[in-house]
Amino acid sequence: MISSLALNRSLTGGRDTIVALGTAPGRGAIAVVRLSGEDAIQIAGRHIEPWPVNTREAHLCTVHDSGNRILDQAIVTVYVAPQSFTGEDTVEISTHGGHVVPASVMTALIESGAREALPGEFTRRAVLNGKLDIIQAEAIGALVDAQSSAMQQVALNQLDGGLSARIASVREGVLSLESLIAYDVDFPEEDDGPVSRERIIQSTDDLLGMLDLLLSTIPVGQIVREGAIVVIAGEPNVGKSSLFNALLGEKRAIVTEVPGTTRDAIEGLINAGQWPIRLIDTAGLRESADIVERLGIETSERYLSHAHLLLVCGDDENSLKRTLSIVSTISSAAIIPVLTKSDLRHDVRAGSSVAGSRGCIRASATTGEGLGLLQREMESVLTQAYGILTPEMPVLVRARHVQAIETARAEVREFKTVWVDGLLPAPVAAVHLRSAVGALEDLIGAVSTEDVLERVFSSFCVGK
Repeated sequence: MISSLALNRSLTGGRDTIVALGTAPGRGAIAVVRLSGEDAIQIAGRHIEPWPVNTREAHLCTVHDSGNRILDQAIVTVYVAPQSFTGEDTVEISTHGGHVVPASVMTALIESGAREALPGEFTRRAVLNGKLDIIQAEAIGALVDAQSSAMQQVALNQLDGGLSARIASVREGVLSLESLIAYDVDFPEEDDGPVSRERIIQSTDDLLGMLDLLLSTIPVGQIVREGAIVVIAGEPNVGKSSLFNALLGEKRAIVTEVPGTTRDAIEGLINAGQWPIRLIDTAGLRESADIVERLGIETSERYLSHAHLLLVCGDDENSLKRTLSIVSTISSAAIIPVLTKSDLRHDVRAGSSVAGSRGCIRASATTGEGLGLLQREMESVLTQAYGILTPEMPVLVRARHVQAIETARAEVREFKTVWVDGLLPAPVAAVHLRSAVGALEDLIGAVSTEDVLERVFSSFCVGK
């Protein structure tokens, strides 16, 4: 149990020296013990010999406990404030892996005055010491939790400051507009006289355009965060589950010759190029009197209605056409027709068109034919719909970011409304701009409330 005193100290960026295991516990080649705080060098110095001559260089040292019992031969690197991740004196000790060795080193450091870090406390200190802003800190957590190359790329772009810079640019624009109005109120006769209403409106429209551009990335951000929903649909026993297993690379769905084997939706995560895909195997679409199978079909229909992309399967042209007719009444998502069991004889030519949809792809879960082409086609469809992820266009992937940008846009929009209509005096109308600035500052590090920090860091691992 963490004492309320220790918790309060950490939440306020206390002066404690903290220690934690920065790598996953258990069997492994190395384990990294991180120590940070104003007494980090003094505490570590009691247990490390010889002490590293140069900072920011790795040295082979002996680590011992307070009774001079040797604990390990380790690689030690010392970072002197402010040239460290946290902005504090920091010592990193790379011990041999396992449970016992790193735990014994941590115990020795704690006995000498350090305390175990709370989740995210190292990164929290980096924020409080001006080494990172909050968005960059969140990006570290997103990078650690990334389950797709798309999330990895977005997190790296945010860690590099791409989104922070874009939001800071919008904030500067709002501040400039706010200053322009203040200047016009205080010095209406200076220079060229009062600032024209058209100039104010144009500046406001420019800001709304910048905010709208950020908000336009919400659909992409949702796919990056949660994965594109790609549903495999078709009649019973046409090879949907076999295709699902083949694309996933493991046997997740039960495959039998009995129609209606799949009674519920089964989900797996794969990458199609830059896009994470939530691949979903569904119950066969057909009329059924079986209550359990009917429930599975209703589940399939719900997934179809929310899908970003459909893989419509059939083992001949007629079954493809029947399924295409059904799904067209349920979903408006893009469709890739897939002729399954291509290792068997078919009368459909590869690349032929079925019911006006994209080119039909031959695929075989047995031989692997067409699987690579199918993955490339899925990537192509999603890229055509959502564009290419680039560092130049930061993506909003967190609800906190979306809420703040939407709030800022609503305030700027409200300012424009009252300004154009002349409903309020300029100083009163400018209150909306001040609120917009506040919403943006909550994102990029003008931290004034502890609850924002607590939400950001509560899900971090301890060593971060």
